[in-house]
Amino acid sequence: MSHKAGRASAQPRLVINGEVARQIRQHARTSPGAEICGVLIGQDRPGNIQIEARIAGANAEEAGAHVTFTQDTWEHIYQIKDKEYPDQRIVGWYHSHPGFGVFLSDHDTFIHKNFFASPGQVAWVYDPHSDEEGCFGWVNGGIERLSQITVADAHGGELTQESGRPEPTLARPINSNSDEEHLTTRARVLVRRAPASEIDEESSNDSLLRLTTTIFTFLAALLLGFFVSWYFFPRVELLPVPVDPMTGKPLPGYSLEEQLERSRPSADQPPANPSNQTPQSNLPNSSASKENHGQSK
Repeated sequence: MSHKAGRASAQPRLVINGEVARQIRQHARTSPGAEICGVLIGQDRPGNIQIEARIAGANAEEAGAHVTFTQDTWEHIYQIKDKEYPDQRIVGWYHSHPGFGVFLSDHDTFIHKNFFASPGQVAWVYDPHSDEEGCFGWVNGGIERLSQITVADAHGGELTQESGRPEPTLARPINSNSDEEHLTTRARVLVRRAPASEIDEESSNDSLLRLTTTIFTFLAALLLGFFVSWYFFPRVELLPVPVDPMTGKPLPGYSLEEQLERSRPSADQPPANPSNQTPQSNLPNSSASKENHGQSK
C-alpha cells in the first residue's frame, strides 16, 4: 500500500485548458483513419504542469498506426512557437489513436524518450472513434498514465448577468419532430405539416391494401386446401341403383352388391372382343336347318 501511495504522490498535477483539449479532439477527428500529432505549449513547475496552447504538427509522417515528427515538422513548430508563444515552453506532445484506444505503443515510447525526455513533459493521447483520452508522464524515472488531470475553463470566474443579447434564431427550417421540442416563443420556426386530407387518403389506401391482401390470402389457402384434399383423400363413385322414393331402399331385383359385381371385371373371364365374337343369334341353327330341309324334301 505504501509503495503505491508513494508512486501516486510522485505524479505531477496536470492542468489543461479546456479550449486546448477541444482543439486536440477537433484535429484528431479530421483524420479518422490515420494518426495526427502536435506539441503542447505551457508552463512547467515542480509537481505542476500547465498546458495553455498547442501547435499542430504539419508535414508529419502520418500513418494508420504511427506518426513521426519530421525535420519540416519541427521547423514549423518552432517558427510558430517563437512568434506566438515566446515566453512559454514545450511541455509535451499529443497524438491520436483512431480506433486503438488510449496507450503508448513502442513507437510512441521511443518518441517520448528521445524528444520529450524532460520530467515536465507529457504525452496526450486521444481516440476519435471512442472519444477516450488520457495523458502519460514521467513518474519515478518511468512513464505511466497520469491520474491527476484537471480541465480548466479559460472563461471561468466571469459574472453572470444580463448581456442584452437577444435569443438566437434558427437559420434553417425544422423538419423533424425532435427539433420542435422545447422551442422558445421568440424563435421563428418554419415547419411544414402535411394536410389532413393527405393523411386521410394515405390511411384509406393502407386499409384497402390490407383488405385486398387478406382476401387474396384466404382464397389462396382455400384453393390449396381443395387441391390437397382432391389429391390425397379417396373419391367415392356412386353407381346408378334405382331406389324407392318412399322408402329410400333399392327396388326389388336391384342391389348395390349386384351392381358392384357387374361393374367389376372377372379375373377368370377374358374381356369380350366384339370384333372377333359372333353373336349366337346370328349363327344358323344346325338342327333347325336340318328339319326344314327334311320337310322341304
